Amino acid sequence: MVAVTSVAANPLEKTECIAPAKPGGGFDLTCKLAQSALQDGKYIDNPMRVTYMPGGIGAVAYNTVIAQRPDDAHAIVAFSGGSLLNLAQGKFGRYSENDVRWLAAIGADYGAVVVADSSPYKSLNDVLAAMKADPTKVVLGAGGTVGSQDWMKAALVARAGGVNPKTMRYVAFEGGGEALTALQGGHIHVYSGDAAEAMQQIKAGAKVRILAVMNDKRLPGDMADVPTAVEQGFDVQWAIIRGFYVGPKVSDADYKVWADTFAKMMATPAYDKLRSDRGLFPLAMTGAPLDAYVKKQVGEYRKLAEEFGLNVVPAK
Repeated sequence: MVAVTSVAANPLEKTECIAPAKPGGGFDLTCKLAQSALQDGKYIDNPMRVTYMPGGIGAVAYNTVIAQRPDDAHAIVAFSGGSLLNLAQGKFGRYSENDVRWLAAIGADYGAVVVADSSPYKSLNDVLAAMKADPTKVVLGAGGTVGSQDWMKAALVARAGGVNPKTMRYVAFEGGGEALTALQGGHIHVYSGDAAEAMQQIKAGAKVRILAVMNDKRLPGDMADVPTAVEQGFDVQWAIIRGFYVGPKVSDADYKVWADTFAKMMATPAYDKLRSDRGLFPLAMTGAPLDAYVKKQVGEYRKLAEEFGLNVVPAK
């Protein structure tokens, strides 16, 4: 009996993806992408279950997995760049970026500066010239409060243009969709959101224009004609990574099965199509390279948060 129970079950059996939010939105999209790609490519035999664990923009799921399910090799949990920013600011409680095993990055989005079709601003320079002349006349908005990813994007743009972020007028909305509606209604003038999300809204009929993407080079496909902030003279870059982690006590063997499976899956043309259909751009990393990337990113977010006068919690 002991010999039987000591044999580890295959981690790819009865799999679960935990989305740390309500259905809809980025975490759900991340889980559904993995679910489709793993099932369609026959990497798993049984359908992957997606469960929702909202609370604290990822904090509840993070704490639950570490404290209650640390060795559950069947469960992967979605994370984003926003999760890493929250970790840097201590918003996940007593745990840091060193308390889980970072498994795979499966795609990315990038920050974007968006205005309404009717806006007089035709370039990023126009926006920043107006903010410099009188920061109270330009109302920025996005789906996140002060210290969130979207606020950080707005603050970085302002700072790059020589405007003190503390003087900018910023309105926080519940989500990107609400902010885009406000933009089209003229309630805000500039939206600091995500490129893919904005492009999908444009395709759905939203009357908005993307003035700049926050990457060092132009994005492919539908975004190829949109200039970067860098080429407009403002060094603002903001990648929004999307991926998964597992509990801290998942065995090396089970972790390797997952990492190898994701690596194999992401190397296929079928996966490229699924990812781009969901508006995500290429970013594929697993195992140690991802772990190094995450820890470097959280360190950089800590520095940024300090520079902007936000709460920061050092890594343990």
